[in-house]
Amino acid sequence: MKLLDTLARLCAVLAGLLLTGITLMTCASLIGRNTTGWTISGDFEISAFAAGAAIALFMPLCQARRGNIIVDFFTTRARARTQALLDRAGAALLALVMALLTWRTALGGISAYRSQSGSMMLGVPEWWVYAAMVPALALTALIAAVQAARGFERAGSPA
Repeated sequence: MKLLDTLARLCAVLAGLLLTGITLMTCASLIGRNTTGWTISGDFEISAFAAGAAIALFMPLCQARRGNIIVDFFTTRARARTQALLDRAGAALLALVMALLTWRTALGGISAYRSQSGSMMLGVPEWWVYAAMVPALALTALIAAVQAARGFERAGSPA
């Protein structure tokens, strides 16, 4: 799990760098637009692409840290063993969903590559975003599968 945790952290750092970059770009574009009339062409396209990739890149760390929303209203009085079993079942379900998303995103990327589709203003290839998302989604699926198989160490601690 240590390797998976390191990879999840790396993904989160990349996501943070992407978001920092689009924040700085947006600020520069807005300041330029409101002061000199200069703007960054296609800034909204770059922002959309980077935000999509960043969301996927944050998912592995969120799962590794058990940061997803857990609705435990009905299980607060259940035994610890029952709660652990439900947590593992939830992790297994998430692993399946993330594996499905990985597969479909990969197919979408292949389709975008074959059709050479790109953004309207800049012509940035759409498959680049898919390529950034697939490894992060696969890593999330793998982390959730390991958690489902091994369980979680303790509540609030990294698995």
